[in-house]
Amino acid sequence: MDETEFWELVDDAREAAEGDPEEQADLLVERLAQLDPDSVLDFARHFESRYNRAYRWDLWGAAWVLLDGASDDAFDFFRCWLIGQGRHVFEGAVHDPDSLAELLGDFDEEIDGDGEELGYAADEAYEQLTGTVAPALGIPPAPPEPEGTPLDFENEDLLAERYPRLWERFRG
Repeated sequence: MDETEFWELVDDAREAAEGDPEEQADLLVERLAQLDPDSVLDFARHFESRYNRAYRWDLWGAAWVLLDGASDDAFDFFRCWLIGQGRHVFEGAVHDPDSLAELLGDFDEEIDGDGEELGYAADEAYEQLTGTVAPALGIPPAPPEPEGTPLDFENEDLLAERYPRLWERFRG
C-alpha cells in the first residue's frame, strides 16, 4: 500500500462516516479487514509514521487552543483525529498549526478532536484477519519528547499570540 492508497482509505471512511471519528474508525476496520494482512500492516506503518511526525510542541499548542486544554492522552487522540481529517488538513497543520483555523470546517467539541479509535483500526483489522496481534511495525519509535520548543500552555497571552487565527476562531 502506498501513501496515496493510505490517504484514499482515510478519506473514503471519513466521508462515509460524515466526519464522525468513531464511525470512521469502524468503517476503516471493515475496509482494512477486506485486504490482506500485509496491506493492513502497511496501512498501520503509514498511520504510525504520521502519528509520530505530528508529535510536536507547536501542534500540541494548536490542539490546546482547539480543545481548550489537551493532556498527554488528549494530544495522542488529537493526532489520530488529525490524520483522520485527511492529507490536506494533516499536512497543512504540520506545516503551520495555526492554519487549522482555515483548514477545519465545522468543529464540534463533542466529537471532533478525539480520534482514539482511529489509532486502533489497523490493529483490530489485523486481528480479525489473522486471529493474532499485529507484529512490531519496524519503524522508528516516536521521540521521547515532542519535537520543537516547549510552550507554556497555561499562558493564554502566549497562545493567542502564537495561534492568532485559531485563538480568534475558537477562543475569541
